[in-house]
Amino acid sequence: MMSMGSSDERSTELLHSQAHIWNQTLNFINSASLKCAVQLGIPDAIHRHGKPMTLDQLVAALSIKQAKAWSVYRLMRILLHSGFVVQEKVGDQDGYVLTPASRLLLKDEPLNARAFPLIMLDPIITQPWNILSDWFHNDESTAFDTTYGKSFWEYQADEPRLGNFFNEAMASDSRLVTEVLIKECKGVFEGLTSLVDVGGGTGTVSRAIAKTFPQLKCTVLDLPNVVAGLEGTENLKFVGGDMFKAIPPTNAILLKCVLHDWSDEESIKILKRCKEAIPSKGGKVIIIDMKVENNEKARDEESIETQLFFDMQMMILVTGRERTEKEWAKLFVDAGFSGYKITPILGLSGTSADDLDSVAAVVSSPPTMNSSAAINFCPSFSIVIQSEFS
Repeated sequence: MMSMGSSDERSTELLHSQAHIWNQTLNFINSASLKCAVQLGIPDAIHRHGKPMTLDQLVAALSIKQAKAWSVYRLMRILLHSGFVVQEKVGDQDGYVLTPASRLLLKDEPLNARAFPLIMLDPIITQPWNILSDWFHNDESTAFDTTYGKSFWEYQADEPRLGNFFNEAMASDSRLVTEVLIKECKGVFEGLTSLVDVGGGTGTVSRAIAKTFPQLKCTVLDLPNVVAGLEGTENLKFVGGDMFKAIPPTNAILLKCVLHDWSDEESIKILKRCKEAIPSKGGKVIIIDMKVENNEKARDEESIETQLFFDMQMMILVTGRERTEKEWAKLFVDAGFSGYKITPILGLSGTSADDLDSVAAVVSSPPTMNSSAAINFCPSFSIVIQSEFS
């Protein structure tokens, strides 16, 4: 006979399990609410107000009919819960105030990340998730291919709206990365005379590097349709090409968020083209990408979840993946590089380099290796791996 205590425990377990299923199933509501807030201009309205903004003031500023004011309250309640606004008292009412996260959604914020939720939650991007179980039973390389009958890259080429949207989102991320890269990691670029930004899109990162290091000749290599019509500067130029075929000769190569888009086999091809383009002595390949931590090494649940989300998104859209350090190391060896070194600068939770010593790993290669420092920072949840070969 089941005791009263064990019966209560069983009931509690069932209720918690049901709540867990509900929360995971409805988790898209957080994303959809964030997208709606950006589209309505809620962060900008609160920012323009200049002080805590009451619900009535927000409704009036958004030109929303009073009949839907209660619905705006319910939307703001979700944004409050998910950390995009906080509340402060305005007399006897509550006023909304932006958080650091929602400030990155302001139109006038130079480092704004507004494009990311808009592109990631575009119906073109989300539709493949609806046929994920079908994809597991077919021979298509991605669920995106299954949905549209073409690859993500082919779809972009055929649909300028998506391509432009995607490039805008990548440029937004690049602005965040570059802010830290230029400030914290100048030593990576010192002494270089030339740099090719492979898959550099519209050149957000390269423009900043070229401006900071006027002696450095920078080249952005991307598909012809991406770089067509883009104007360079005295030490920056744009070249249309194919990174799988050839990369212009250079001292150093930058790959920002490129290799995670491609399978191991494709990534090795890209790295081999990089190896051909740089000098065998002193040449550098600088990679900005994510390094996935083992769950027991990760500092918090949010960082684990972010890594897993990005990895699944790569699986759905393209042939790529997010990689652990062991998987990165194998790529470098298979591409013919003699070694690498990873040195974290800033972690996902904003911890310092000293705090991350247990996470950062330095892998040694044979004594002949000539390896330089590398960098890891959080703004794009990325790791920079700088490699040389001898």
